[in-house]
Amino acid sequence: MDKEAIPTKQQTLVLFPIPFVGHVLPMLQLAKVFLRHGYNITMVLVELPVGSPNFGAGVTDRIRALNKFISFHVLPAVSYDLTENSSKPPLLVLLQLMRRYNDALEAFLCSIPRRRLHSLVTCMFSAHAADVAAKLRVPVYTFFASSASLLAVVAQLPPLLAGRKTGLKDLGEEPVEFLGVPPFPASHLMPSFLLDPEDDMFRTMISVLKRCTGTDGILVNTFESLESRAVQTLRDDLQCVPGRVLPPVYCVGPLVSEGACILDEGRADRHECITWLDAQPELSVVFLCFGSLGLISAEQLREIAIGLDKSGQRFLWTCSNTHQQAHRFLEKTKDRGFGSQFPPMTQGIISTLSFHRGS
Repeated sequence: MDKEAIPTKQQTLVLFPIPFVGHVLPMLQLAKVFLRHGYNITMVLVELPVGSPNFGAGVTDRIRALNKFISFHVLPAVSYDLTENSSKPPLLVLLQLMRRYNDALEAFLCSIPRRRLHSLVTCMFSAHAADVAAKLRVPVYTFFASSASLLAVVAQLPPLLAGRKTGLKDLGEEPVEFLGVPPFPASHLMPSFLLDPEDDMFRTMISVLKRCTGTDGILVNTFESLESRAVQTLRDDLQCVPGRVLPPVYCVGPLVSEGACILDEGRADRHECITWLDAQPELSVVFLCFGSLGLISAEQLREIAIGLDKSGQRFLWTCSNTHQQAHRFLEKTKDRGFGSQFPPMTQGIISTLSFHRGS
């Protein structure tokens, strides 16, 4: 089917992120790039069952209100026994949940005239939707919101882990080597990859990694001169993953938010960190946030605090509400720093807000 006969402004790109702030917001910035090139954009979000992990009540409505040039379509909640699966890691629950939306996503894609449907763009954790695109013969791309260096690791992990009887946890601090990045201790990998190979989380994550690097192309939130070594490795058909050709890699970054916060400044629930940031000199604040699922050991926490203390620098630090050591440090340094403890699924919202102010 010849899409070239259809003017760009009449073609629709469908974006389908997992409902984490760290995936939805970068994809919104990507959407703005496509808008500037004349495409129509529809972002598909999911309504999760009550009690499942998500990124905060009301956030979806505010995102939609602040992005009026983007169409949004919400897939209705699917049935899922959260009680029966309450002992599973939240990320595993969400990944299993997302697969259940494939039928609804397929129905939505079919509602768009095929000659107008340009492609589907998924994120790393929604790449299973590529199966839907393949069924409908729709081009599908993965948007990788992190760095090319991490993508190089992601691409090489499945063959590294294939056939192992034990997880990488057994390697401890022993360095692991990936083409395109410096060696680093095995313990620095995501905890999911340190598990026993028979663990559900381990197997699910390996499946995710294989799927997200098996689409028609990968859009990476970076620029080539920043990560030339990793990008060149990803583009080397014979070197990166022996026996496998990765899809084309496109550097589309940096994608940086241009203005409006998720939480309107005029709202009563405007977070106090924004008021604090407004009072700091321009470009004077070091910002620390390790994502909504970031886990920091007590030793790492202590080293971060020592570094901040010795630097004498203003800082904003968001951390999990389980880090009591951080709370004591924040009290000690409140004359030049600001920090709060948030539930893990809320950190991403605060991190987004902070980048719009004096950091």
